Amino acid sequence: MKRALVLLTVSAVALPALAQDAAGDWDVSRDPAKKTVLAYTTFDNGLSVAFRCIDESFNVVIAGLPPSREDRRMLELAFRDEEPRQTMWNTTTDSTVVVGDFPAPLAREFRLGGALKVTVPGGAGDGRNLRFDVELPASASAVDEALTACERPLVDPRDAELEAIGASGLTGGVLWDRGPRPSYPSTRYASGFAVTTCLTTEDGRLRDCVIEMEHPHDGRFGKATLDAARRARVRAEDRTQPVPVRRVSFRTVFRMR
Repeated sequence: MKRALVLLTVSAVALPALAQDAAGDWDVSRDPAKKTVLAYTTFDNGLSVAFRCIDESFNVVIAGLPPSREDRRMLELAFRDEEPRQTMWNTTTDSTVVVGDFPAPLAREFRLGGALKVTVPGGAGDGRNLRFDVELPASASAVDEALTACERPLVDPRDAELEAIGASGLTGGVLWDRGPRPSYPSTRYASGFAVTTCLTTEDGRLRDCVIEMEHPHDGRFGKATLDAARRARVRAEDRTQPVPVRRVSFRTVFRMR
């Protein structure tokens, strides 16, 4: 039986630090036959970051992390002099590699360059948090090329809205009345996931839905999620009031059972 599981999410320890500097723009790899543009940068401490557009699907990948047995893991990112923030990632078949839920906003942040601290909770061998300290090269063109190849804007006011979305994926007095329930698509993959954002309407429908990321990129999980979003409904916390117009997000996990 094939089932799709919908998860509604967004989305004072001594730290051993691994330091590395990098300079210059990011490297770029292009494969027109596969409709792929990859912007990436690597560090001597083993960490690497890549933004990839492949056939209109955009992803961010971090590799070189300590292995994890969890499907989902949290990384704390602190850019330049900003406060650290928690970000959620998905472990791939290689347990040292993760892909992010919201790659385009991260691309617009990473391309600015500067100091970056990546904290992996419990990632050190003794169970302490592990922190990677790196100096990101500013990207004058490489990351922009990957964004543009997937028709992702170089500046997007939605980024601030996405940061405001809570752990439930809903904000500002909006609740799910009928959550998205996608059907498993016709695909060769036994599992996959997609992250979607939409705007609510006063009558509880969802509009302007965007697939922020899907994995695998050719699994048709994004399309299945958009189809389900058309049938989903939200309501105001106060049932006597219209639904507030808000940005909402949900993460859809597909598993063949």
